[in-house]
Order: sequence, then structure tokens, then C-alpha cells
Amino acid sequence: MTARTILLALVVVFIFSTSTANAQPQVNKPQLAGQVRAEFLHAWTGYKKYAWGHDDLKPLSKTYHDWYAQSLLMTPVDALDTMILMGLKEEAKTTREYIDKNLSFDKDIEVQNFEITIRLIGGLLSSYELTGDKRLLNLAEDLGNRLLPVFESPTGLPYRYVNLKTGKVRGNVTNPAEAGTLLIEFGTLSKLVRKPVFYDKAKRALVEIYKRRSPIGLVGTWINVETGEWTDTDSHISGAIDSYYEYLLKCWLLFDDEDCHRMWRDSIVAVNKYLADAALAEKNLVGKKFPGGGLWGIYPELWYGHADMNSAKRTATTYGALDAFFPAVLALAGDLDRARRLQDSSFKMWSMYGIEPEELNYKSMQVVSPGYPLRPEIVESAYYLYHYTRNPKYLRMGQTMFADFVKYCRTDEGYAALKSVVTKEKADSMPSFLFAETLKYFYLLFAPPQTLQFESVIFNTEAHPIRRK
Repeated sequence: MTARTILLALVVVFIFSTSTANAQPQVNKPQLAGQVRAEFLHAWTGYKKYAWGHDDLKPLSKTYHDWYAQSLLMTPVDALDTMILMGLKEEAKTTREYIDKNLSFDKDIEVQNFEITIRLIGGLLSSYELTGDKRLLNLAEDLGNRLLPVFESPTGLPYRYVNLKTGKVRGNVTNPAEAGTLLIEFGTLSKLVRKPVFYDKAKRALVEIYKRRSPIGLVGTWINVETGEWTDTDSHISGAIDSYYEYLLKCWLLFDDEDCHRMWRDSIVAVNKYLADAALAEKNLVGKKFPGGGLWGIYPELWYGHADMNSAKRTATTYGALDAFFPAVLALAGDLDRARRLQDSSFKMWSMYGIEPEELNYKSMQVVSPGYPLRPEIVESAYYLYHYTRNPKYLRMGQTMFADFVKYCRTDEGYAALKSVVTKEKADSMPSFLFAETLKYFYLLFAPPQTLQFESVIFNTEAHPIRRK
């Protein structure tokens, strides 16, 4: 082909794509926001009917699941700030009163510090800031005090588990996400109750992970909290590392902490240099249709894969539902070019089977892990990108994903995870983050901007909005 022919073809493609984009029907945001709100109530009604007073609903067997020997009211605490944002005033008031009367942390149970922090401390603090109900703040402070023993390791890196009554800890091998995803919650608690110990302990944990990055600036997957030695040197942005990077950026923005700013700047350079992968699909896939519609492209796509933290050797070309948080983080950091490209890749992953798998190989486009546990990350990124660009593309993306979500995951009494996005077989699980994150981000994508002033809050990794300044 001559250069002139190629140029003409590109012009035709541009004109066609522009006219197609302009011809797209407008998204009815108020209608969609109302639909999301209705689906929240559908799932919440199912939870109240079959699992009230327990952590989670099991939507297929219509029973309940508790994380530990005694319930910690995961779903009510996780769902409360979403109810408030949706204007469900009576439901929120009833739930708040129930939490006050029935939630106690004086329990002889061993809990996972990270999950309890992001869901319960994060949820209680967010709802306190939205309501001013000091009973919620008192609960958060009591829980924070009971979690503090996790930080008493030789390195300051937190143990993974702690008994809420005795303070006994265990789990001396942790990961960057669990060690470094605590400062938004503990730092906010510190500010609200004026106890520096919460901020100091959580920040030290974040710093200690950063200090142990490799000479090329990457962190591994697992680390011993007593020796500070890495036990797994695989580096990536997926589960076990993901929110460590998120919190470096967000803690700088939330607390104006220049140490976090510096650590973020150093880290993102390494991530973009060694983990980003502008990958072409395998040649035999080019031009082939995939199940969700469309064709494999011939141009490089942006993905983030795995590499050894020391050598930068590529160890895996996998990307999944958890990784799809990263476009939101890139957008928040001002890197809209990478954010847009990566969101396109994430949506391509979603479109393969009409809903995203937990993990796929982006070189072969083969599903590696087929489950879908109702994850919110790709919706979160659509919300951030729409906020920053106002491009209706992200509304249409959200509309498609919400329709797919309802089509494949809705049950008579709630929403169910999928065992496989290929077969669409459901699993008997409805985790609390459905309310805290997935339905919240769908709602905020379509709701009026005044529902929540984006620039005035920072979302923790469980989507609980925490007030800035």
C-alpha cells in the first residue's frame, strides 16, 4: 500500500468513527440512576429477608454467611453510606439504629486486619461524616484500638490476623495490599479522635513496604513481617499489591502527605516502565469475532502484566477484574492517556463474554480464571473517567455493563456471583461490597453530580467516601 492510500484509509476510518460516535443515542442518566437504586433495594430486601443480623446473604440457598463465629454486620455497615447517597433516608436511619444497638467488637474472634479495616472502619467513618452520628465514630475508635496489636512486629509491618478480645496476632507473611491499605482509615480515625498513634502506625507500615522495593523500584507479592524479607518476588498491579499503589496516591491527596507523594511518584515510574505492556493479540486472533461482539484489533493495546521485581523479566501476561481499578488511579493522578487506553482494554475483557472474568491472558485472550464475584473495579474506572473527561462513551460503557450485570447476576432475592462467565453458572455468594462498591459506583456514574462532590472526597478501596480537608 502507498502512503497516500494508507492516509486516505485512516481519514475514512476517522470520519466514520466520528460520525458513528455522534450518532450514538444519548444515555438517560436519571432513568439509569433510578434503575440502579431499585436494584440496590432488590438486593437489600433479599438480605433483610434471609440474612438480617448476619454478614452476607447466600442468594441461591436463601440463607446467610458469617465471616467468623459471630457476625460483624458486614453488609449493614458496608451498605449504609450507599443508602445515604441514594437518598434512602428511612432505610438508612433504621440500619444506623440497628448497627448502634447490635454491633459490638468485644468478641473472642480472630479477624483479618485488612478486610475489617477497609469495610468496617472505612464504612463507619464514612457514615459518621455523612450523618454526624458519633455512635458510629465511637465504634470505629473501639475497633481501631482492638486492631492496633497487628503493628507490633519487629519491622512495623502488620500481622494479618488479630483476636479482637485478646489482641493475640498471627500471620507473619503478608502482602503490600494488606500492609499498605490502612492509612486512609487509620489516618482519618486519627484526625477525628485526635490520637496520632493510628496515623503513625499505619503510615509506618506503608513506608516499610516502600523501603523494601527492589533496586528497579518494584515490590513483590508476599513479605515476612518479622524479617522484612520477600517470600514471593512476583510484581504486578493485581490482588495482593493493587491497593498499595492506590493508597500511596490517595493518602497524599487526602492528608497532603509529601512522603506519600514522593513514594507514589517513584513507584508509578517503575510500574509504567516494567509492568505496562502494549501488547498485540496473537496473529491468529486479528480480525476474529469474539463472543461479546466486535473484532480483535491490529493495534497495540495497553495492559499491565507481571514481572519479577528484581530482574523485570516478564513472568505472566495476565490481567483481570481486580487490575481494572488502575484506570481510575491513573485518571486521579492526571494520566488520562494511559487511563483511557487501559479502560478500553478492561472493557474489551468484559465484552468477550458479556461480563468480565477474574483473570485472562491478554496475549492469547484465553480466560485463566473464569469466575466473577460481582467486582466493582471496572465500573469505578468508568466513573472516574467520565468525571474527568465528560465523554459519554463512559456512560454508554456503564449502561452496557449494568445491563449485563442485571442479566447474568440477578436472582429472585438478590445478586449472585458467577462461577464462570463462560457458562454463566451462578455461585451462592453475595459479598457486602456489592452494596459498598459495585452498586454505588454504578449509581454515582449516572446520578447528578451534586449527589456527591467528587473533588471533596477520597474513596477508600471499599468505595467509602472520606472527606478531604
